[in-house]
Amino acid sequence: MTSEVAAGLRAWRTRRRVSQLELAVRAGTTQRHVSFIESGRSVPGREMVIRLAESLQVPLRERNQLLMAAGHAPAYDETPYDAPSLDAIRAALTGILDGHRPSPAVVVDRRGDVVLANHSFDALTAGVAPYLLEAPVSVPRLFLHPDGLAPRIVNLAEWSWHVVDGLTREAALVPDLAADELIAELVALLPPRPEPGPDHLGFAVPLRLRTASEELRLITTLTRFGTAIDVTVSELRMEAFLPADEPTARALRGLDRTMLQRVEV
Repeated sequence: MTSEVAAGLRAWRTRRRVSQLELAVRAGTTQRHVSFIESGRSVPGREMVIRLAESLQVPLRERNQLLMAAGHAPAYDETPYDAPSLDAIRAALTGILDGHRPSPAVVVDRRGDVVLANHSFDALTAGVAPYLLEAPVSVPRLFLHPDGLAPRIVNLAEWSWHVVDGLTREAALVPDLAADELIAELVALLPPRPEPGPDHLGFAVPLRLRTASEELRLITTLTRFGTAIDVTVSELRMEAFLPADEPTARALRGLDRTMLQRVEV
């Protein structure tokens, strides 16, 4: 147990590129104490594990793992998303998604699988292969798979690598085998990474997506809970696809009306 928590804290500190001294200052302890914990010479108490983990911005799921490795009970609940105790959270998320219409928006879990989506997102993804819409629906796979939205993405080379680079950065911060497997799967599907030209500003460019009648230019936003104390809630994030210009805003309003009419029928 002692070796597990020692190795775990040392790995998180290294991953965050924080020195023992800096971590000690953040957590309100001494460098000597941090050194003793990381070498296995001292077993941290529950409060100290939480303080160190918070100072290193360790996600709640992994904080529980550190606590158990140190011989303590988990501190953070992991409530099923459909549990009655999360009724208020689900209602709030539904309201936020509806408030984004006609912009497509979706709530995903830590692996990018859809938890909740608005009608505008359904309209955006209409026509993709049905098997890609079977739960769990992976948003990265939905966009980058050749049976998904990839054939409709005008700037696929730039935007797809922007997505994969983001997933890679996330996986480096919070290691996860399933995330690594998804990244490997997506990389195998992508076109060659484009060579940056003289006017290159990075691959974080608007998503250019063809519809039956026009091209949409969309920018993405990510929103997370900042004060969640439940593992499930802390891992949720909302992705919204906002219009980058007025023609796109107008087109999204039309797509949303069409999808709403289908739902009402």
